[in-house]
Amino acid sequence: MEDKTRHRTSGIDRAIQIMDILTERQQPMSAYDIARSVGAPLSTVYRIVEDLVAREMLSRANETLVWLGPRLMRYGLLYRAQIDFFAEAKREMVRLAKETGETVQICTRDEGMMVVIGMAEGDGHFRVASNVGTRVPLNWTASGRLLLGHLGDRERLAAFTKYSRPSHTEIAETDPVRLSEQSREDYTRRLSVQTGASEFAVACIAAPIRNADGSCLATISIVISDRQAADRGGTLSTAVKQSALNIERALGH
Repeated sequence: MEDKTRHRTSGIDRAIQIMDILTERQQPMSAYDIARSVGAPLSTVYRIVEDLVAREMLSRANETLVWLGPRLMRYGLLYRAQIDFFAEAKREMVRLAKETGETVQICTRDEGMMVVIGMAEGDGHFRVASNVGTRVPLNWTASGRLLLGHLGDRERLAAFTKYSRPSHTEIAETDPVRLSEQSREDYTRRLSVQTGASEFAVACIAAPIRNADGSCLATISIVISDRQAADRGGTLSTAVKQSALNIERALGH
C-alpha cells in the first residue's frame, strides 16, 4: 500500500513539474526538453504527457510539442471568477454595513449547509452570534433557501429532503415540499426573509447574487433583530437587493 501511495504521489509531482516548466517557459516544449528541464526520465515524462493530453490538461501544439490544455483554462477562469467575486462582494458588504448601520454577511453553500464567508458589522448596537465560518443547515436561514432557489424542482426538493433539520428554536420549516416552493418563490422575487429560525429574536433579510448563467453564486444578507425587521424591513429589503445587483453588475453579469 505504501509503495502505491508513493508512486501515485510521484506521478502527481511530475505532472505539476511539467505544467510548471511550461508555465515558466511560456511556450510549447517537447517531451525531451521537459524531461531535461525537470530532471526526470524521458520515458516517465512521455507517459505522463500522454496521460495529461488525454485528459485535456495538456494539448499538442504539433507532432512533437505540447502546451497547456483547455481544462486548465476552465479551472483558471473559475478560480479567477471566485477571486473577483469575493473582492467585489466584500467591497459591497462593507458599504452596505456602513449605509445601514447593521451587520452584513456574505454566504455560500457547502453541500447541505449555509456557510458565512464574509461579515461586516455596522455601527448599530445589535450583534449576532454567527461569524465567518459559521455553518448551519440550509433550511434554517433566508440565505439557505436562496442558495437552492435556482435548481430545478426535482433537484431542489431532493436537496431539502436530504438536508433539512429541525432548529433548536423549533421555528425552522422542515417540510421539503413547502421549503422547495418557498425557495423558488424567494429566488424569483430576489428576496428572502426569515425570523427566529436559527437564533431567537434574530431576523435575516437576504438577496441572491446570481452567476452569469442565472444560478445562485452566493447571498448577501442583513442580520438584525426581529423588532428592527418589523420597523425597517421594507427599507432594508430594498437596500440588500440593490447590493446584490451592484455585485452582479461589477462582475459583468
